[in-house]
Amino acid sequence: MYSVNEKNSFEKGIDDISKLLIKFMLVLVPIILVINAFTTHDFWSSLIFAITIAVGLTPEMLPVITTSTLAKGAVEMSKKKTIVKRLSAIQTFGQMNILCTDKTGTLTEDEVVLERYMDVLGNESLRILKHAFLNSYFQTGLKNLIDVAIIARAEKENLNILKEKYKREDEIPFDFTRRRMSVVLKDENGKRQLITKGAVDEIVSICSFVDIDGTAIELTDELREKVYQVYEENNKEGLRVLAIAQKNEIHDVTTFGVQDESNMVLIGFVGFLDPPKESAKQAISALKSHGVDTVVLTGDSEGVALNVCKKLGIPVNNSLTGKQVEKFTDEELKEKVKECHLFSKLSPLQKQRIVRIYQENGNTVGYMGDGINDSPPLKQADVGISVDTAVDIAKETADIILLEKDLNVLEEGVINGRKTFTNLLKYIKMATSGNFGNMLSVIIASIFLPFLPMLPIHILIQNLLNDFAQIGMPFDNVDSEYLKKPKTWNTEGIKQFMFAFGIISTILDVFCFAILWYIFQYNSIEKAVLFQSGWFVFGILSQTLIIHMIRTSKIPFVESKSSKQLIISTLTIVMIALIISFTDIAAIFDLSKLPMNYLIWIVILMCIYIFFIQIYKKIYIRKNREWL
Repeated sequence: MYSVNEKNSFEKGIDDISKLLIKFMLVLVPIILVINAFTTHDFWSSLIFAITIAVGLTPEMLPVITTSTLAKGAVEMSKKKTIVKRLSAIQTFGQMNILCTDKTGTLTEDEVVLERYMDVLGNESLRILKHAFLNSYFQTGLKNLIDVAIIARAEKENLNILKEKYKREDEIPFDFTRRRMSVVLKDENGKRQLITKGAVDEIVSICSFVDIDGTAIELTDELREKVYQVYEENNKEGLRVLAIAQKNEIHDVTTFGVQDESNMVLIGFVGFLDPPKESAKQAISALKSHGVDTVVLTGDSEGVALNVCKKLGIPVNNSLTGKQVEKFTDEELKEKVKECHLFSKLSPLQKQRIVRIYQENGNTVGYMGDGINDSPPLKQADVGISVDTAVDIAKETADIILLEKDLNVLEEGVINGRKTFTNLLKYIKMATSGNFGNMLSVIIASIFLPFLPMLPIHILIQNLLNDFAQIGMPFDNVDSEYLKKPKTWNTEGIKQFMFAFGIISTILDVFCFAILWYIFQYNSIEKAVLFQSGWFVFGILSQTLIIHMIRTSKIPFVESKSSKQLIISTLTIVMIALIISFTDIAAIFDLSKLPMNYLIWIVILMCIYIFFIQIYKKIYIRKNREWL
């Protein structure tokens, strides 16, 4: 069972990556300490250096990038009249590949109209409307759309005068197990009667008699068949049909219970029409094109649900009812849901169970609903979606609130979620691979150099500048192919990426070491500061360049353009790094001004870096069938 407060896949993934980096630090930082202490013979300097490495290699921008990226997504969604209550739900939106939704009000116009009131033989009867009105008017619970429609139609027929002739003595409230509710009324002559309204199966199950032309006749199997024939004919026409029953012979006590709903007389039906929304079909099709299947979970009868789903283009070949669902074990249901897009006559707990089964099949499930009966599945879903007009418990449970009941907003939310997730993934892959590569480079440099490859202050400044270069990442553009299908968190994929591109980063660092050591002859303790200055500027420029290389599987700047914000943030840091390293400002940071011809070698190394990355991109994508 999924806990309401359980972390979603994104939050778990962040934890996994954080733990992985911590493990690497716990293993590699002591190695760096030992190697440097051995080669430099200065334990305390080596200790400070190792601690600085641990601090510097921590992806401290992760909370900033994560929060700002999600906050940007929330702002974008607010422009579409969508309120995000839980920021992490935005990226879960992008991962969603199954959208479970209630029918009433989400797929339909939410304007229920009473179309028919008829006796058990299908003939129009004002008496049925009268009893339906008395039940809806005198019940003290929340009046739903059906009650409102009944009362409105009764007022048109001038039946509202009945409320002066009756007095409520008691009621048996609605619940989702019985699927009916009753009121006990006394008229001005002192006559008492029990009037019950509810789902057809549940009402027929408590009736022993049926009213034919004003006479109560025993409900035989033959009459029951005729009753159901009338119900099914109206149901197939798309009407939501409820049954009305009443009982005059009731005891004199003042308190009534469920046991009193027995031996009743079935008197007729009321039929309602709630047409599908014109925009719903287009929205469902758009979600499908983005890899999101729409599944209907409704408490309504199968016939009404089938009618609506057919009009909206939702497959109905393998629909299931609540009774059928109840008979299946979890393992059997896991197979059934793979081909089923419509579940009808469900209780709230059955809805919750179906959402759970979809999750256990490896899906990321969203649920959209606005009623009391939707709160269990809303809690169960990976992302709960409700509307501003929903009941309080549904709004409290949901992660996202729509200010308009429009499924088209969901498509925009899915795209926004995928943009958010992709930009976060860019940073995580860049940060983990860069940090891993730097660790390897430090170990290699520590083995062969008689001095520290960089001073602690250099590492901290470099780290700070690299952080500022990444500030534009939440605002980056996302290639269209990343928006077509749901993206899920893949910790193993991130590990593979980290190792592969971390090693490439280390190879380029080794090239840089070789140039500084052999070509520029910065190979003595006296020239250590020049070596440190050379690696300092190369590290900043390579880490900045890798942002643009990793952000797309295409050729950066040519086939895929970065956002203005990312270009500005990275270009600014490049300029700052060059000014520090090639002017007298270097001395402020315990660095040494580098010769301008070193800049030529940096350009050469960067071209080699780009070439390696682009070649390996193709190999990586061919092997793993993905980039981000």
